[in-house]
Amino acid sequence: MVKYQKHEAREWARENMRGMSNVVIPSYSNDLRSLNEKGIRHDIRKELEYGFWATLLVSEVAITVDEYRQFIGWAHDEANGKLVLIHHAMFNTLEENIEAVQIAEKAGCELVLLGYPQNFHATTEVEIYDYTKRFCDATRLGVILFPVPHWGFERVHPAGMSPELVKRMVNDISNIVCIKAESGMPMPAGFIQTWKNHAHEVVVTCPIEGEALPLAALVPIQFMGTSNYEYFGGLMPRMFDMVKQGRFDEMMALYWQIDPARGAQRSVTASYSVGAGTLHRMVWKYQAWLNGFNGGPLRQPTMKIRDVHMKQLREGLKRSGLEVTPDPDKEFFVGRNPT
Repeated sequence: MVKYQKHEAREWARENMRGMSNVVIPSYSNDLRSLNEKGIRHDIRKELEYGFWATLLVSEVAITVDEYRQFIGWAHDEANGKLVLIHHAMFNTLEENIEAVQIAEKAGCELVLLGYPQNFHATTEVEIYDYTKRFCDATRLGVILFPVPHWGFERVHPAGMSPELVKRMVNDISNIVCIKAESGMPMPAGFIQTWKNHAHEVVVTCPIEGEALPLAALVPIQFMGTSNYEYFGGLMPRMFDMVKQGRFDEMMALYWQIDPARGAQRSVTASYSVGAGTLHRMVWKYQAWLNGFNGGPLRQPTMKIRDVHMKQLREGLKRSGLEVTPDPDKEFFVGRNPT
């Protein structure tokens, strides 16, 4: 199903990775014993409705490899070639991640976002390099390299992945096709250095909309993702297109209009992100539900979403003049397509 050979991955990515990718978090039955096909298909249709080029199929939500295979299968069938599916390499071990990505190749994914398991405690650059190379060697998919503080690699270098390590991996691993450059977040230095060093070789992106959309007027960012853009409904793909069409001031008018929602999102994120080393997928799923996605319960272990944060996120959208579901928050925990 992959449209390119492994040696063609970078060429394919530079030609085709043009647009935005958000995320789809799998939906479950209300007893949490199985996946919810109706909910998953509903969310893929929303992706298409809102104009996303791709979506990440999230795996770090207590889903088994066999269930993830089904998740991809339903998403691939519903997308019908109109949406690029990105595999999420965030299972428990390197071996399990290799098993899962080889399934993803056959099931319909065209790219992979490479993460590092919570128990992977690298103390040298050699360990980071070896994990990355072993994974990339095991798949024909184009790989999105993801330097970000989540992994805790700052014990090795202040940037997490040093510029020298990133350069070595890009030089040695031919199917690294994109760098999701968040080293040193929230400062932009990691993105700027990565762009200067590698934008001539691979796709370089900043996924943070509050930074990337203005930056796209200065450097030709062709792809943004993966992130929880669905909080803003279909607005992010529209704004990204405006930049590409030279309508920068028009885009910035919307940028400032939605600042209350952006502020709400950042405030909620700050309340849990320090020290957690992970993303609050329940919050992300709630943000999507506010804009028509399925919602529904997540398996434990999952962070709990608090009433104050739900109110804050909902009010942020209202103050930004964006549509938001009138459904009461208790309906989020049931979902729009309960099974």
